Amino acid sequence: MFSAQNKIRKDKDVEATEFEEQVAQALFDVENTNQELKSDLKDLYINQAVQMDISGNRKAVVIYVPYRLRKAFRKIHLRLVRELEKKFSGKDVIVVATRRILRPPKKGSAVQRPRTRTLTAVHEATLEDVVFPAEIVGKRIRFRLDGSKIQKVFLDTKERNNTEYKLETMMGVYRKLTGKDVVFEYPVVEA
Repeated sequence: MFSAQNKIRKDKDVEATEFEEQVAQALFDVENTNQELKSDLKDLYINQAVQMDISGNRKAVVIYVPYRLRKAFRKIHLRLVRELEKKFSGKDVIVVATRRILRPPKKGSAVQRPRTRTLTAVHEATLEDVVFPAEIVGKRIRFRLDGSKIQKVFLDTKERNNTEYKLETMMGVYRKLTGKDVVFEYPVVEA
């Protein structure tokens, strides 16, 4: 019979942590109790789950899904995140695809690295995963006099209801995943 063990698959026989097993059990429970998500969650699984402490008393659950399954997870993202946030009360749930960064090829090597495996491309895609279901409508990079830089990301106002309560969490998660500071805002619409 199926169990929560089928909901998490780690690379190279690495054992799942206790927290990852809790997340896998929560996914299994959502699949069995929620009829509208049952057929969509049947073939989906996760790679990893991490609990992060974000500024103050906020906590986030970051769930890594296989890159090939990201589109299937995006179809049910809103309903799935809502159900998982009920299970992990007080914690914001963020779903991110697992991506790999490859180092640049050595001089004289004929091998080309795919554009999607560069550091910049992976960080951009991670930013889109973190803010999903909102879309990014604009970006600005501000360079300060001391040499530091901060990136402002403008999100689409259509998804404001689904994302506004966890803007601070999204900033903290992106900072921990990439080491870059980012500020999320909604553009001011002039009437």
